[in-house]
Amino acid sequence: MAEKKLSRKFFKKSTLKVAQNLLGQVLVRRIGKKEIRGIICETEAYVGSEDKACHASRGRTPRSEVLFWEAGRVYVYLIYGMYYCFNVVTEKKDFPSAVLIRGVIPLTKAPEIKSQYSPRFNLGGKVLGPGRVCKFFKIDKKFHGQDLIGNKKLWLERGPKISEAKIKKGPRVGVDYAGAWAKKPWRFWVK
Repeated sequence: MAEKKLSRKFFKKSTLKVAQNLLGQVLVRRIGKKEIRGIICETEAYVGSEDKACHASRGRTPRSEVLFWEAGRVYVYLIYGMYYCFNVVTEKKDFPSAVLIRGVIPLTKAPEIKSQYSPRFNLGGKVLGPGRVCKFFKIDKKFHGQDLIGNKKLWLERGPKISEAKIKKGPRVGVDYAGAWAKKPWRFWVK
Protein backbone atom coordinates (compact mmCIF):
# COMPACT_ATOMS: atom_id res chain seq x y z
CA MET A 1 0.00 0.00 0.00
CA ALA A 2 1.29 3.44 -0.94
CA GLU A 3 0.70 4.98 2.52
CA LYS A 4 2.99 2.38 4.12
CA LYS A 5 5.90 3.18 1.80
CA LEU A 6 8.67 5.38 3.18
CA SER A 7 8.80 8.85 1.63
CA ARG A 8 11.82 10.82 0.48
CA LYS A 9 11.57 12.88 3.69
CA PHE A 10 12.52 9.76 5.69
CA PHE A 11 15.90 9.57 3.87
CA LYS A 12 16.73 13.31 3.89
CA LYS A 13 17.73 13.29 7.56
CA SER A 14 21.19 12.76 9.07
CA THR A 15 22.70 9.51 7.79
CA LEU A 16 23.37 8.29 11.34
CA LYS A 17 19.71 8.91 12.20
CA VAL A 18 18.47 7.20 9.01
CA ALA A 19 20.72 4.18 9.70
CA GLN A 20 19.07 3.73 13.10
CA ASN A 21 15.56 4.55 11.86
CA LEU A 22 15.85 1.92 9.11
CA LEU A 23 16.03 -0.79 11.79
CA GLY A 24 12.57 -2.35 11.89
CA GLN A 25 11.52 -1.05 8.47
CA VAL A 26 10.46 -3.58 5.83
CA LEU A 27 12.44 -4.08 2.62
CA VAL A 28 10.18 -5.29 -0.20
CA ARG A 29 11.21 -6.76 -3.57
CA ARG A 30 8.54 -7.62 -6.13
CA ILE A 31 9.34 -10.28 -8.75
CA GLY A 32 6.39 -10.84 -11.05
CA LYS A 33 3.37 -11.31 -8.78
CA LYS A 34 5.40 -12.42 -5.76
CA GLU A 35 6.93 -10.27 -3.04
CA ILE A 36 9.99 -10.97 -0.92
CA ARG A 37 9.88 -9.13 2.43
CA GLY A 38 12.24 -8.71 5.35
CA ILE A 39 12.60 -6.53 8.43
CA ILE A 40 15.89 -4.64 8.44
CA CYS A 41 17.93 -5.64 11.51
CA GLU A 42 21.45 -4.33 10.71
CA THR A 43 22.76 -1.22 8.92
CA GLU A 44 25.94 0.83 8.46
CA ALA A 45 26.25 4.58 7.84
CA TYR A 46 28.69 6.17 5.37
CA VAL A 47 28.80 9.93 5.84
CA GLY A 48 30.28 12.36 3.34
CA SER A 49 33.55 12.69 1.47
CA GLU A 50 35.58 13.09 4.68
CA ASP A 51 34.58 9.58 5.80
CA LYS A 52 37.52 7.50 4.52
CA ALA A 53 35.33 4.37 4.46
CA CYS A 54 32.83 6.07 2.10
CA HIS A 55 33.36 5.56 -1.65
CA ALA A 56 32.99 9.34 -2.07
CA SER A 57 36.21 9.92 -0.09
CA ARG A 58 38.07 9.56 -3.40
CA GLY A 59 35.95 12.28 -4.99
CA ARG A 60 33.09 12.27 -7.43
CA THR A 61 33.77 9.35 -9.78
CA PRO A 62 31.58 7.27 -12.10
CA ARG A 63 31.40 4.64 -9.32
CA SER A 64 30.40 7.08 -6.57
CA GLU A 65 28.20 9.43 -8.65
CA VAL A 66 24.89 8.08 -7.28
CA LEU A 67 25.99 8.96 -3.73
CA PHE A 68 25.71 12.63 -4.74
CA TRP A 69 22.12 12.26 -5.97
CA GLU A 70 18.90 12.93 -4.07
CA ALA A 71 17.97 10.97 -0.96
CA GLY A 72 16.12 7.72 -1.61
CA ARG A 73 18.26 6.60 -4.55
CA VAL A 74 19.71 3.08 -4.69
CA TYR A 75 23.50 2.69 -4.59
CA VAL A 76 24.60 -0.84 -5.52
CA TYR A 77 28.20 -1.98 -5.90
CA LEU A 78 30.10 -5.23 -6.17
CA ILE A 79 32.64 -6.44 -3.58
CA TYR A 80 35.20 -9.20 -4.05
CA GLY A 81 34.04 -9.36 -7.66
CA MET A 82 30.99 -11.45 -6.69
CA TYR A 83 28.77 -9.95 -3.96
CA TYR A 84 26.41 -7.02 -4.41
CA CYS A 85 25.85 -4.48 -1.64
CA PHE A 86 22.61 -2.48 -1.40
CA ASN A 87 22.67 1.07 -0.01
CA VAL A 88 20.13 3.88 0.20
CA VAL A 89 21.36 7.44 -0.45
CA THR A 90 20.62 9.88 2.39
CA GLU A 91 20.72 13.57 3.31
CA LYS A 92 20.77 16.41 0.77
CA LYS A 93 21.75 16.32 -2.88
CA ASP A 94 25.52 16.74 -3.50
CA PHE A 95 26.37 15.56 0.05
CA PRO A 96 27.54 11.98 -0.59
CA SER A 97 26.16 9.67 2.06
CA ALA A 98 24.29 6.39 2.27
CA VAL A 99 23.18 3.55 4.52
CA LEU A 100 24.26 -0.02 3.75
CA ILE A 101 21.68 -2.71 4.52
CA ARG A 102 23.64 -5.49 6.29
CA GLY A 103 20.93 -7.77 7.66
CA VAL A 104 17.23 -8.66 7.54
CA ILE A 105 14.77 -10.94 9.28
CA PRO A 106 12.85 -12.68 6.46
CA LEU A 107 9.07 -12.35 6.47
CA THR A 108 8.66 -14.41 3.31
CA LYS A 109 10.59 -17.13 1.54
CA ALA A 110 12.63 -16.54 -1.59
CA PRO A 111 12.20 -19.98 -3.21
CA GLU A 112 14.67 -19.24 -6.01
CA ILE A 113 17.57 -19.50 -3.54
CA LYS A 114 18.04 -23.17 -2.69
CA SER A 115 20.43 -22.60 0.21
CA GLN A 116 18.74 -19.60 1.83
CA TYR A 117 17.79 -21.48 4.98
CA SER A 118 21.01 -23.42 5.36
CA PRO A 119 22.91 -22.56 8.55
CA ARG A 120 25.50 -20.59 6.57
CA PHE A 121 22.91 -18.46 4.75
CA ASN A 122 20.29 -17.84 7.41
CA LEU A 123 21.80 -17.32 10.84
CA GLY A 124 19.37 -17.57 13.72
CA GLY A 125 16.39 -16.63 11.56
CA LYS A 126 18.27 -13.70 10.01
CA VAL A 127 19.92 -13.12 6.65
CA LEU A 128 23.20 -11.48 7.72
CA GLY A 129 25.79 -9.85 5.50
CA PRO A 130 25.18 -7.39 2.64
CA GLY A 131 25.96 -9.98 -0.05
CA ARG A 132 23.43 -12.42 1.42
CA VAL A 133 20.81 -9.67 1.66
CA CYS A 134 21.24 -8.89 -2.05
CA LYS A 135 21.12 -12.58 -2.96
CA PHE A 136 17.98 -13.13 -0.85
CA PHE A 137 16.20 -10.15 -2.45
CA LYS A 138 17.71 -10.63 -5.91
CA ILE A 139 19.17 -7.11 -5.88
CA ASP A 140 21.91 -6.49 -8.42
CA LYS A 141 23.48 -3.71 -10.49
CA LYS A 142 20.28 -3.11 -12.50
CA PHE A 143 18.89 -1.26 -9.45
CA HIS A 144 21.91 1.08 -9.21
CA GLY A 145 20.70 4.68 -9.43
CA GLN A 146 17.00 3.80 -9.29
CA ASP A 147 14.66 5.79 -7.07
CA LEU A 148 13.07 3.83 -4.20
CA ILE A 149 10.27 6.39 -4.09
CA GLY A 150 7.52 5.16 -6.40
CA ASN A 151 9.54 2.09 -7.45
CA LYS A 152 7.35 -0.91 -8.34
CA LYS A 153 10.06 -3.59 -7.90
CA LEU A 154 11.99 -2.44 -4.80
CA TRP A 155 10.87 -0.23 -1.93
CA LEU A 156 10.80 0.25 1.85
CA GLU A 157 7.70 0.23 4.06
CA ARG A 158 7.05 1.20 7.65
CA GLY A 159 7.66 -1.66 10.01
CA PRO A 160 7.68 -2.19 13.76
CA LYS A 161 9.18 0.60 15.86
CA ILE A 162 12.45 -0.42 17.49
CA SER A 163 13.15 1.22 20.86
CA GLU A 164 16.54 2.87 21.36
CA ALA A 165 17.23 0.42 24.19
CA LYS A 166 17.22 -2.44 21.67
CA ILE A 167 19.67 -0.79 19.26
CA LYS A 168 23.34 -1.68 19.57
CA LYS A 169 26.18 0.08 17.79
CA GLY A 170 29.78 -0.67 16.96
CA PRO A 171 32.47 -0.22 14.31
CA ARG A 172 31.73 -0.91 10.66
CA VAL A 173 32.84 -4.20 9.11
CA GLY A 174 35.57 -4.65 6.49
CA VAL A 175 36.82 -1.06 6.35
CA ASP A 176 40.15 -1.33 8.17
CA TYR A 177 41.79 0.62 5.32
CA ALA A 178 39.91 3.73 6.55
CA GLY A 179 42.15 4.19 9.61
CA ALA A 180 40.41 6.02 12.48
CA TRP A 181 37.20 6.18 10.42
CA ALA A 182 36.96 2.38 10.64
CA LYS A 183 36.53 2.65 14.41
CA LYS A 184 33.52 4.98 14.24
CA PRO A 185 30.49 3.26 15.85
CA TRP A 186 28.39 3.64 12.71
CA ARG A 187 27.11 0.07 12.45
CA PHE A 188 23.71 -0.45 14.07
CA TRP A 189 21.82 -3.65 14.82
CA VAL A 190 18.88 -4.91 16.85
CA LYS A 191 19.79 -6.86 20.01
